[in-house]
Amino acid sequence: MRFIHKIILTVSVLGSSAALAHGPGPVSLQNVPIPPVPGLLDGADPIVVNKNMAIALGKALFWDTGVGSDGQACASCHFSAGADVRSKNQINPGQNSSYHSGQTFSILPSGTGGPNHTLTLADFPLQQFSDPLDNTSSVIFSTDDVVGSAGTFSGQFIGSSKFTGENDQCIRGPDPIFNVNYTGVRKVEPRNTPTVINAVFNHRNFWDGRANNVFNGSSPWGMRDRQAGVWIKQGARSVVKKPLNLINSSLASQAVTPPIFNNIEMGCESRIWPDIGRKLLLRQPLQNQQVHSQDSVLGPFSLSQNGNLKPGLNTIYMNMITQAFNSKYWSYSGTGRFGSPPGGAPYNQMEANFSMFFGIAIQLYESTLVSDQSPFDLSPVTSTQNGLWTPTWSNIDEGAPAATVAKIAALKAGFTTFTESHCGDCHSGPNFSTASIATNALLLTPIAGSAFGPPATPIPYGPGALGSGTHKLAPFGVTQYGNIVNRDFNNAQGQVFMDMGYFNTGVGDPDSDSGIAGTDPFGNPLSFSAQYVNYLVGNSAGILDPGISGIRACDFSTPLAYNANPANNPYLNIPGYFSEADGLIPDGTREGVLRNQNCVDPNTAYIPSIAAAQANLTGPDMGVGTQAAFKVPTLRNIELTGPFMHNGSMATLQQVLEFYARQSNFPNDNLSFNMQSIQGNVSDPNIAPNLITFLKSLTDERVRYEKAPFDHPQLIILHGHVGSDQQVTPGNPLDPSLARDQYVELPAVGADGLSTPVNAFLSTSP
Repeated sequence: MRFIHKIILTVSVLGSSAALAHGPGPVSLQNVPIPPVPGLLDGADPIVVNKNMAIALGKALFWDTGVGSDGQACASCHFSAGADVRSKNQINPGQNSSYHSGQTFSILPSGTGGPNHTLTLADFPLQQFSDPLDNTSSVIFSTDDVVGSAGTFSGQFIGSSKFTGENDQCIRGPDPIFNVNYTGVRKVEPRNTPTVINAVFNHRNFWDGRANNVFNGSSPWGMRDRQAGVWIKQGARSVVKKPLNLINSSLASQAVTPPIFNNIEMGCESRIWPDIGRKLLLRQPLQNQQVHSQDSVLGPFSLSQNGNLKPGLNTIYMNMITQAFNSKYWSYSGTGRFGSPPGGAPYNQMEANFSMFFGIAIQLYESTLVSDQSPFDLSPVTSTQNGLWTPTWSNIDEGAPAATVAKIAALKAGFTTFTESHCGDCHSGPNFSTASIATNALLLTPIAGSAFGPPATPIPYGPGALGSGTHKLAPFGVTQYGNIVNRDFNNAQGQVFMDMGYFNTGVGDPDSDSGIAGTDPFGNPLSFSAQYVNYLVGNSAGILDPGISGIRACDFSTPLAYNANPANNPYLNIPGYFSEADGLIPDGTREGVLRNQNCVDPNTAYIPSIAAAQANLTGPDMGVGTQAAFKVPTLRNIELTGPFMHNGSMATLQQVLEFYARQSNFPNDNLSFNMQSIQGNVSDPNIAPNLITFLKSLTDERVRYEKAPFDHPQLIILHGHVGSDQQVTPGNPLDPSLARDQYVELPAVGADGLSTPVNAFLSTSP
């Protein structure tokens, strides 16, 4: 078992990563279902009564620049392959850092930097070594600056019009950090923008997982937010606020965050969701943006005809909501219990519930953004000696026979390098991510007659769905039971709890961004691992999210406990494991349902007693390794979604491979064990081109050419400001002390897409 290998490593250092077994592998996304959301569309009293209308509502809201306070739509940071390829005014000084340098900008390798800087390839990577393959060589450039996404000017919210006008009334002025010579520029997010395509498969969203799997109707915090809820009509004169707990809805939790929960992305400070509802409900959706008559979702509502593009839809947001959602969420005619803005009229029920409508509609729209037609997805597969589902690439046709043979050879070599370098330890399953917990677990569950994958060679659900049997997958923590916490090996700390799908890879200084080791606004840890420790020590008040009390200890990569006497098992003399002598109970004893089914080793289906856990709370047996751990991103469409990593510190796939070849930028105590198992030859000039060819096979051509479902309305993209990082032109219509915006138009596209592909990062201006 893999944990035995890890124990040996701690005492004698195993020399070759080849000794580590292959874990789960990547598989096709064809016919993989979206994680279900009970109560949303099903049952006797569903929330959504017209799914197609809700999707249309979500698409309109996602692309509508009127949602933001000053021209920012959700799509403003997700307009190109679901990500952001802008290059001007895209730098944050590293404001998530614990260092003072996180408040000041660096001079980048190109010679300048900071606000309104235009990035070039010369600026990357943001951590540079004299030998790019050796992280012990001298550092020639380092910064905690981050390449993020430009958002709003911010300001203090005053109000907005119910009918027209994109911009809210806000008290605005230059920001003390985001300015050029005291002329204000738009603020920039302190993390890189991940793609929204295929994000529906993530158990949680955002790099730090703060978009909870449970949507509560009004905030990103799920059941942690005790004040959250939605207003439900119970009679002609009765309305009550009740909790909402929709599982597998982290996209909705994510969607409600940018417009109000920070002052960088989309909104002015102190704006609340009912304010956005009041602003939009009586408006024509996309009133200032052209909508193609052949838009795959919005076409039936478009005012455009025969190539004559016109802005807006032939309805208003209020009508779309009344058709899409159960009437008990919007039909109450009173206004008394929903509060009121200072000096204004009370909100009505539809305004009060607008966050729920917005989050759910966006989620349903984004759930259609699944890129499952890449060459990798469509290739027939065969089961090979290493136990993985291996593409045959018989679907590849380069026109000329010799070119086809060469391309297939490169793809086969690239796939082999990917798997043998243990990339699949993190990037596994149909979404190439262990953060896709529910999806990976579902496919591993035996369901008679159920299959997924390429039509020519469907893969049955069950233990072999990800390419290996249960006994090979379990040491990597991936099983049908869907643990949200794993226990894995860490060279510096030994055995530690880790959130499933979140790893510290040493991209940045671990103190420059805490990642999932951060806290929510209520002071609680974002990490599930910290909550599992609370479970073990009997602190029920410290359990905030569902799933914690159902974690299966026998599915951990490295066991927590072993039901044997140390005298009879020499491995248990090594610190980090509870044994019979410490005091054990069968896992599941507290809940009355033992969790010992289908365990690789039944002796590991134990946990410490509460007393044993409390006695070892600060010892090596209860260690947590979440500092600077971030969500494993999908690799799908990766050639189009740069810059890369949570801090946007790499511009090209070659730079990414060099990073993995040197096995981190910042070796640290929380560095994932998986980094050590990556082979250093991944960036070898004889190997890297084939690996990159394989990675490019994950691109869905519909994404590249913006074909349905990836078509969209017109979007005016705010791309930096008039001037440079040395001087900007003041006189923005919002406030004369702010810099004038520069714009790039993204034209409206119909279902047939465009003949020209989307741009990769730094290929040209967006």
